[in-house]
Amino acid sequence: MKENTALVEIESESSRQTYAIGFAVGAKAGEGDIFALSGELGAGKTCFTGGLARGLGVSEDYTITSPTFTLINEYPGRCRLYHFDVYRLNQIGELDDLGYDEYVSGKGVVAIEWAEKIADALPTGAIVINFTYIDENKRVISISGPQKRVREIVKDIKTEV
Repeated sequence: MKENTALVEIESESSRQTYAIGFAVGAKAGEGDIFALSGELGAGKTCFTGGLARGLGVSEDYTITSPTFTLINEYPGRCRLYHFDVYRLNQIGELDDLGYDEYVSGKGVVAIEWAEKIADALPTGAIVINFTYIDENKRVISISGPQKRVREIVKDIKTEV
């Protein structure tokens, strides 16, 4: 791990708890935060992003779904959420067609599912969240990134969830 980075691991016992962790992160997220989500299919990336969206103030009028075919969904909240799913991309160059650079350098919050596919294109300050499947309900959620920002985001997470 690089100097000045932090790694926090949180166990989730259910999809409700994964959602609640996402909500707690979203409540502390702000403009310019980029969340790079990795993990196998069904590990909790979209569930977490649903909580993240609600924590950002995205209305219940919006159903949070993985943008598998549209590649990006946008949701209004106290900060606009840009939700990417890059699973179907064949090469990093396809990000240009999506306007990726504008999103990650903009004022919104960005959540990228399957971020490991575009690891070389992730900005330096991205917060990497890895979902490890343990069993049908249990996951280990590992959050790493710039030490100060990770600590701010996860500071009270165990008491909030």
